[in-house]
Amino acid sequence: MSFLELAKERYSVRSYQSKPIEREKMERILEAGRVAPTACNFQPQKIYVVTSEENRKKLAEICRFTFGAPTILVIGYDRELCWKNKRMDGHPSGETDAAIVTTHMMLAAREEGIGSCWVGVFNSEEVKAALGLPPSVTVTALMPMGYPAEDAAPAPFHSEIRPRRETIFEL
Repeated sequence: MSFLELAKERYSVRSYQSKPIEREKMERILEAGRVAPTACNFQPQKIYVVTSEENRKKLAEICRFTFGAPTILVIGYDRELCWKNKRMDGHPSGETDAAIVTTHMMLAAREEGIGSCWVGVFNSEEVKAALGLPPSVTVTALMPMGYPAEDAAPAPFHSEIRPRRETIFEL
């Protein structure tokens, strides 16, 4: 399958089997995040793999969009490690870096037959407190993942893509 086919085929999975993700598949997914590009290659990303029932329940109490997934990746960045753009009043690259890392892992998961969903509806401080994460970490995404349930399907609006003329401009 070509990269473009993979990108078009991937969708946000919101229903999962209880079957755990095999270790070798998870390692390949995590490696895709580890090698993702970051500003100045500072690599501030922090990826927490949540598989224990106790911690998945904690996350489900904070965010209702964990969908009973057997694994939840908590993705963020360390504010002390990320590059800061001096030409933009020290604007940190961490959120963008973490987004690139998340995208790499989402696509790698799909390649492995693993479904995922990018979730951004949560309070970073609550997630950090629940999991005991360091104060310098900002959580930017939760990514429930696992084998899609038999009834899993893309949301009805999944294939609604804006026309090229509305999103791509040649100058």
